[in-house]
Amino acid sequence: MKESIIKNKSKDFALRIIKLYKYLTTTAETREYILSKQILRSGTSIGANVKEALRGQSRPDFRAKMNIALKEASETEYWLELLHESDYIDDASFQSIIEDNIELIKILTNIVKSTDQS
Repeated sequence: MKESIIKNKSKDFALRIIKLYKYLTTTAETREYILSKQILRSGTSIGANVKEALRGQSRPDFRAKMNIALKEASETEYWLELLHESDYIDDASFQSIIEDNIELIKILTNIVKSTDQS
């Protein structure tokens, strides 16, 4: 059950990150290319690693990929904070997307911890 939730939420989050990237790189006021590329990479990598984990060859492989997804989610949190604190994204946009990011971190943390205990 958790796996399908994380699969769906991480894909939805990746789509939000892609939209954020488009906004950052095409809006006349922002035209930001460095941080936006970083967040595109880390934010879409979460779902890619979850997908790989679900096709893992073993329990340790599953755990390793989920742990990588967790690390990417943490990195994404950092880039979101930088984009917000440097005024590339406003408060409302930041609150919305950071809440989704924190939810992913919590779910991934629980998956990694429960995999450790099994």
